[in-house]
Amino acid sequence: MRDFELLVAELANDASAIEPAPHPFLLSLKLIGIAGVYLTIALALSGVRSDWVRAFGQPWFVAEIVALLMIFITASLSAALLSFPDLHQKRGLVFAPLWVFALFMIVVSLAWIADDPPAALPEHSFQCTSCIILVALLPTGWTFYTLRKLASTHHQWAGSVALLSAFSVGALWLRLQELNDSIVHVVEWHYLPILAFCLVGLWMGRWLLKW
Repeated sequence: MRDFELLVAELANDASAIEPAPHPFLLSLKLIGIAGVYLTIALALSGVRSDWVRAFGQPWFVAEIVALLMIFITASLSAALLSFPDLHQKRGLVFAPLWVFALFMIVVSLAWIADDPPAALPEHSFQCTSCIILVALLPTGWTFYTLRKLASTHHQWAGSVALLSAFSVGALWLRLQELNDSIVHVVEWHYLPILAFCLVGLWMGRWLLKW
């Protein structure tokens, strides 16, 4: 009995303290804050579109930016909640990006209808997708790194939402930087690729977030 008590005491002394996981709201605020600083720096380096005053005078452009920002915020919150096995008992908030994305699609559809006659297509095409990917690389890295340190049991969904959050940052940057009014171009080369990368996130989550 004495030896058993000594063994328990030794194991207790050898045990390292475990840092408690942050609240998902605080975790999402951290992700949003870092991304906000990153987006500000990116726009400072690249510059904003030269017609930004005129652009923000257009209701559909403002609605698009606001909806895109809401996608980023809700996706960041959803990713934080998905890093907990029990979703922190907030399952309804986990699916918030789906509802916001549906709202975003309505906004984009109405902007498409209002674009009559259609604005001229820019000369470039896939370059926009490439720029969004490059800008989204850092947010993707730190989001996956943050989620990896926690205990998600919803690996695929967490990976998909993490990429939605990261690529929303890239889409926001390009929409505020690129001098372009063609909603057709924006849908084809900005937003449809984001959906494709959300599918890639399913695989990345299974590979990187499984523990």
